[in-house]
Amino acid sequence: MAACDDVPATKVEISPATDAATAGLVEAASLAPGVQLDMRYAGTANFTGARVPGYEANTCLLLAPVARALAQVQADVQREGLSLKLFDCYRPVRSVKHFVAWARDAGDQRTKAAYYPNLDKARLLDGYIAETSGHSRGATLDLTLTRCGQGRCVDLDMGTPFDFFDPRANTAHADLSPEQKANRERLLDAMARHGFHNYPMEWWHFTFRPEPSPQTAYDVPIQ
Repeated sequence: MAACDDVPATKVEISPATDAATAGLVEAASLAPGVQLDMRYAGTANFTGARVPGYEANTCLLLAPVARALAQVQADVQREGLSLKLFDCYRPVRSVKHFVAWARDAGDQRTKAAYYPNLDKARLLDGYIAETSGHSRGATLDLTLTRCGQGRCVDLDMGTPFDFFDPRANTAHADLSPEQKANRERLLDAMARHGFHNYPMEWWHFTFRPEPSPQTAYDVPIQ
């Protein structure tokens, strides 16, 4: 699930900020040396099959306290010979609206085999893609663990790809190999040590708590 998570019951207001600095968003990579960036929505390798509006750079933006906590996670995993690999961080409100419009377009099925092979596209709006996202509040991100060496990086086997719309992506899914379960637990533990809570339906999805601005969403582009 790329767009749905635990949105609070209270109303979320959209910030009037027009740029990242005014919104208090910072580049996570500037605080976490060695972190790998693979921001999927800034390119075409994502469930929509195209670059998503609002994503203009391969950049991870987060609110500053969240980015500092993520840097601590990166330092921890580096001591184990690993690195964080980021797929998505802050997400503009306009991007969330684009996801919803895509999900309602029944005629566009080009990514079904790769991302939702066992679901009708219409069902993606039932618990997978929502009209609001915690990513827009600047404290949620999607990521995995990778091992880098000799000029190449290899992602740890987590059992499914990122953004795979299927129960196998549930963090505690039973039908996984011992290695896949151990890798998910390693990521879960590394993130939990520094205040990041997992969304149980997605092994890659984490929110920093307490959120710095839980009632504020942002719609500045990622540049």
